[in-house]
Amino acid sequence: MSKMRVLIADDSDIVRQGMVGLLSTEAGCYVCGEARNGAETVQKATQLRPDLVLLDVSLPDINGLEVARRLRIEIPDAKILIVSQHDPSRLLPRAIEAGAHGCLDKGSLGTELLPRIRALT
Repeated sequence: MSKMRVLIADDSDIVRQGMVGLLSTEAGCYVCGEARNGAETVQKATQLRPDLVLLDVSLPDINGLEVARRLRIEIPDAKILIVSQHDPSRLLPRAIEAGAHGCLDKGSLGTELLPRIRALT
């Protein structure tokens, strides 16, 4: 079985590094790329064709919900998980409408990220 290719999109170096660290412990995943803003996310996702995009909702230039809408068109088979410091339950309806497969609170990445990724596969 091949590993799940993951693109991480967040403007915070520390958050991206944390997610890379968490994913490095997951045998079924590897990080194929990182992006710091919305335009770079769309460009890298189109180029790299990841299986999963971990997408910050508050990216500079193009917000994560608009990026999710664009990714639905460019890479329709990819899973998209929105990560946010905002209340995920309030964000979830807009995220689903934009084409995401769920939302995750940045404050719970340490305990929730890997189980949520496993649930998407």
